[in-house]
Amino acid sequence: MVVYWGSGFVLDAWRQHGDETRWNQIAAAAASQGPRASFLARPVEGMDFKLVVPKLGYDAVVREGVGLNVLAAGPGHYPGTAWPGEMGVVGIAAHNVYWIRFDQLGAGDRVALQTRYGTFDYSITGTHIVAADDTSVLRPAPGRQLTLTTCWPLWAGEFARDRLAIFAAGAP
Repeated sequence: MVVYWGSGFVLDAWRQHGDETRWNQIAAAAASQGPRASFLARPVEGMDFKLVVPKLGYDAVVREGVGLNVLAAGPGHYPGTAWPGEMGVVGIAAHNVYWIRFDQLGAGDRVALQTRYGTFDYSITGTHIVAADDTSVLRPAPGRQLTLTTCWPLWAGEFARDRLAIFAAGAP
């Protein structure tokens, strides 16, 4: 069992590394095309944008979806939530194995979402623990907002019954 889990973790990390390489190629090609274009707010090869958290030295490519197949290798974008730069809530989920110590984020800490059409900065405004099935943290809101979710408590893994929701507002 441990060998299987460990090998799965290695394969998932390898996929995230491959996503990172491919994302850099896609982003460079988009940058050469000029100004922002709304048609770029869509997945390319299943990848949406990149999440960067400087305080924690964390960055990862965010894929479209929040199913186990997506979250096994990194963060996923909740379908139906806004895209970076759009008005509303951008929702991102991840298994806590990738979010260890995200509970150390506090008000004012910076999060950036790098897209093919620009980088959007967000500032942490607070956190809240919610039930696993509580989707109220993803409801549309005025302005540019970001909600990051992961299992809570962090150590509980697949047995976690709650979610840590981290809220951020778009920088002006």
